[in-house]
Amino acid sequence: MNIPSKHIEELVEHFSSLPGIGKKTALRLVLNLLKRDVEEIQAFSLALGEMHQKITSCKLCGNISEEELCTICIQNSRKKEIICVVEDIRDIMAIESTEQYFGVYHVLGGVISPMEGIGPHDLNIDALVERVKSGEVEEVLLALNASMEGDTTNFYIYRKLADSGVKVTTLSRGVAVGTELHYTDELTLGRSILNRMPFDSSFVRK
Repeated sequence: MNIPSKHIEELVEHFSSLPGIGKKTALRLVLNLLKRDVEEIQAFSLALGEMHQKITSCKLCGNISEEELCTICIQNSRKKEIICVVEDIRDIMAIESTEQYFGVYHVLGGVISPMEGIGPHDLNIDALVERVKSGEVEEVLLALNASMEGDTTNFYIYRKLADSGVKVTTLSRGVAVGTELHYTDELTLGRSILNRMPFDSSFVRK
């Protein structure tokens, strides 16, 4: 791609480093920004800088937060005795949009994937076990993607919590196998939460 400006080329490289953004899409975005007013560009740049400086992870659940604890963890109305385990923050957003779940969350930051070199100790699993050991938790809802990696991670967590005495549940099979949770429609996801069932290790694909 022949770009007649090193400044545009540099921005194209930055945009194309984002997931799902190819060079052509990146160039289209950059050229669109080029047409914007200076005030708009400055506001855009300021918002990016402030996001990077002010957004952190909740020290309890791993959700995005502007304080030590996220807005979900500090809500007195949430059922602290139920923890929903998710892969990343997009899954929290998807579940919250259903308005069918009223517990709290725990973000793993990924799933076990030997092919990608991701093992249990690369994830936020030990912190989940410690939360359960506090004695306040009654149920852990495993809401990971319906994939081989998700099932493997579910089983690992189930084994880690086997002696804790807490109830371990999973989403009902309304969520299709291979579907990423945050792409599931709200109605299907909401029903899968309401109809959650006890975790059965026989569901894990060998």
